[in-house]
Amino acid sequence: MSDTLLRADIQLIQRILPHRYPFLLVDRVEEIDGTQSALGIKNVTMNEPHFQGHFPGTPIMPGVTIIEAMAQTAAVMVGTALDLADKDMLIYFMAIDKCKFRRKVIPGDQLEMRLTTLRGKPGGKVWKFGGVATVDGEMAAECEFSAMMDLPA
Repeated sequence: MSDTLLRADIQLIQRILPHRYPFLLVDRVEEIDGTQSALGIKNVTMNEPHFQGHFPGTPIMPGVTIIEAMAQTAAVMVGTALDLADKDMLIYFMAIDKCKFRRKVIPGDQLEMRLTTLRGKPGGKVWKFGGVATVDGEMAAECEFSAMMDLPA
C-alpha cells in the first residue's frame, strides 16, 4: 500500500465514468491505492428506479447492479490513478466469474465495495478485478470480472 491514498468524490467520478442517472451506481471511492485497490461506497435509497419492479413491497437491489457498482468502482480506481478524468474512457465487461450473492441489499443500506486488481497495467486494455461487497461488515456479494478499457489515444 502506498503512503498516499487517493479519493474520488462524485464530481471526479462523473469526470471519469460516462454513466449518469439512473445507472451511476457509485457515490464515492476512497482508499485508492494506485491501480491496485480501492473502496467504493454506494448509498442505497428507495428512490432508485429498479426498486419499482424488484420487488414491489419487498425492495431488493438486483445482484447485477451490485456487480455493475463494483465494476464502476474499479473503473474509477484506474481512472483516478492514471489521471483519465475528462478523457472519454469507455469500459466493457468481458467476463464475470466466481460470482456469489450472500445477503440482500435493501434501501437504507450502505454498500461498501472492496476492489483489487488481479491483472492489468497502465497502457493495457484488458484488466481483471476481484471484488467483495459488504453491508455493515457482512458479505453481500463477491466476484471476479474482466473488462476491456477503451482508453483514449
